[in-house]
Amino acid sequence: MSKNRVLTVSLMVMVLVLALSFASLAKDYVFGYAVQDLGNQYWVTVAEGVKDRAAELGNVEVIVLDARTDPARELANVEDLIQKKVDAILLSPWDPGPATSAVEAANRAGIPVLVLDVGVDGGKIETFIVSDNLEGGRIAGEYIAELIGGEGEVAHIQCQLGYKIPALRGEGFTQVMEEKGIKIVAKQPADSQRALGMTVMQNMLQAHPEIDAVFAENDEMALGAYEAIRAARLEDKIKVVGFDGTADALQSIKEGKLAGSVAQQPYEMGKMGVDAAIKFLNGEELPEVTYVPVKLITKENVDEYLK
Repeated sequence: MSKNRVLTVSLMVMVLVLALSFASLAKDYVFGYAVQDLGNQYWVTVAEGVKDRAAELGNVEVIVLDARTDPARELANVEDLIQKKVDAILLSPWDPGPATSAVEAANRAGIPVLVLDVGVDGGKIETFIVSDNLEGGRIAGEYIAELIGGEGEVAHIQCQLGYKIPALRGEGFTQVMEEKGIKIVAKQPADSQRALGMTVMQNMLQAHPEIDAVFAENDEMALGAYEAIRAARLEDKIKVVGFDGTADALQSIKEGKLAGSVAQQPYEMGKMGVDAAIKFLNGEELPEVTYVPVKLITKENVDEYLK
């Protein structure tokens, strides 16, 4: 065989080896994100983090399905993702109890499930990525105590009853109120929704017109509560603190409406979910829980967080 022919064959072999190597490195993944409610800006931001991280990596496709606050739709969405044979399912359930059925369906199909921000009551999950909600509630409580000079009457607007994660926010807030000797005169759920937050706040004001401050377990309810307070012309008296650090809440803080919000990092949470799924599929061991830090945002530092 001539020297040129040997060189040509060698080059062809090298090209083939390199092509096979790159093919193995460029394995494509398809992930599903079953999210509880894309009518809520917080979950829109988590979904953006999931999609943007997938786009950054370049070899991950993401299918996002919205449960629209309906556990039955959530189960149907997960079953749809199972039929599509996705490599992993990221899940932010509407209700931790019914979500067990969705997780167990994925378990039976051999598809790993990673839960973002809202826990589940059963089934096998690979990891739980969540904010430190108890500490966040305490941060909100300390700030409200400072705002009202350590005395007065406060109200507490809750997310859906029975939800463990937002309940931790309420627990942390209540701990601080008890430690400070500040009375919580009204407590009622508004199911994480802005319109219900407004209605609940209206009812609270009728029963307790001397309220000095309000803690809402998410920003949607906080924004609704503020609208009720503004309509009652009490915005100069009653301070409202929310939880999540959504874009609408940050803008409200900048405008001097909401007094503050304990910010989660939903965008980072979404990105972390994609990274964790890839690590798991690559055989890495994941921690049972990963805490995402929270921080207090007020008018003094809001510009740091506004894009």
